[in-house]
Amino acid sequence: MLTNAAVKAARIQPRAYKMFDERGLFLFVAPSGLKSWRLKYRAGGKEQLLSLGRWPDMSLVEARAGADRARSLIAAGLDPRDREAAAHSDQFETVARAWFEDRRGRWSAEHARDVILSLERDVFPLLAKNPIGGIEAVQLLEIVQSIEARGAIETARRIRQRLDAIFSYAIVRELCTTNPAAALRAELAPPPSVQRHPALVDIEQLKALQVAVDALDAAPRVQLASRFLALTAVRIGALRLARWAEIEGLDGPAPLWRIPAAHMKLTRVRKADAANDHLIPLSLPAAELLRAAAENGYDTHSPIFPIGAGAIGDLYNRAGYAGRHVPHGWRASFSTILNEQCPTEKDVIDQALAHAPTNKVEAAYNRAEHLARRRDLFCRWAKLLIN
Repeated sequence: MLTNAAVKAARIQPRAYKMFDERGLFLFVAPSGLKSWRLKYRAGGKEQLLSLGRWPDMSLVEARAGADRARSLIAAGLDPRDREAAAHSDQFETVARAWFEDRRGRWSAEHARDVILSLERDVFPLLAKNPIGGIEAVQLLEIVQSIEARGAIETARRIRQRLDAIFSYAIVRELCTTNPAAALRAELAPPPSVQRHPALVDIEQLKALQVAVDALDAAPRVQLASRFLALTAVRIGALRLARWAEIEGLDGPAPLWRIPAAHMKLTRVRKADAANDHLIPLSLPAAELLRAAAENGYDTHSPIFPIGAGAIGDLYNRAGYAGRHVPHGWRASFSTILNEQCPTEKDVIDQALAHAPTNKVEAAYNRAEHLARRRDLFCRWAKLLIN
C-alpha cells in the first residue's frame, strides 16, 4: 500500500507509470507532471477505469474513500462513472453489498450465502433505498423485533450483528457518523437455551445400540460407517468427506487419520492452513474396520464411506433409538465417559475431539499434539465399546 511520503516523492519520468495502492486503486504519474488517482475495476466482464481526482487536490485518504464509494456502486451492480449512479452511493443496500463483497473472502461459501440471503430477506425490503446516514435505531429495532416475533430469535441476533458491522464499515468510510445498530444489543430477546444432541452416555447402552444396528438389514457401507464413527467420535461431515488418501500407515504399528483442515469446523482462513489438520490415532479395531472397507479395492481419492447425510441417523431411528442417540451424539458419549474414567486427561480428550482451547494464548502457541496419549484414549475407548 502507498504512503503519503511515497506519493509526494513520486518523480516525473519520460514515460507515464503507475503506483499501486490496493484493490485496483493507483496513482497515475504522467510525463507532464500530472498525478491523478484512478481505480481499475471490472464491469460486464471487461476491465474499466475510473478517474477519481488529482493529487494534491485529492489526498491519499480521500482517494481511498472515493475508491470505496465506487466499489459500493460496483457491488450493487451500478457503474461508478454514471452520475446518476453516484446518487445511490450512500443508500443502505449499496453500502451493505459493498460491505458483503469486502468481507466474503473471509467466510466459507455457506456462511457468505447465509449472510446475503438474510439481508435480502429481512433488511433490504425495508431499508434498501434509505440513505445510510439517515437511518435511526428505532427503524432497526422494528426489523429485529419483527424477526423475533416469528420465533427466529437466533436470526434476529445475527441480523443485529450484521447491521452493526455494516454501519461500522460505513463510519470508517465517512458514509455516516453514528452506528444505530450498536444500541440494539440490550433490546434483543434472550437467546433460547441450547438444545443438546440426544446422546447415550452409558457404555452398556452404547454397546446395545451397536448390536441393534448390526442386526438391521442395511447397506454394509452404512453399518461400517456407523462403527467407524463410534470409534473415532468425529463430526459426520468429516466422516462423509473422508478419503483414502487421508489414512496413513494403515498396516503399520501406528495408523493415523489426517483430517484436512478444509474438512474441519474452522474459519475460512484456518481451513486453508494445513497446520490445522486434525489427527486421529486409529485404534486396532478402527484400522481393521478400514481394511474391511477396502477389501473390494479403492482409489486413494475416493470416499471411504459413500453415504448420504442422513444415512446413519436413519439407521439409529430404525434400530429404535430415535430421540435417544444421533450420529453427533458419539462425541458427547466419548467425552462424558472418558472424562469420568480419565479425569486427569480432560485437555487431551478435548484435543482428540478437535475442541478449540478456551485460552486464546494457549491456542496460538501450544502446538503439542500429545499423539501418544490420544492414541491411548482411542484404544481405551475401543475396548470399552467392543469388550
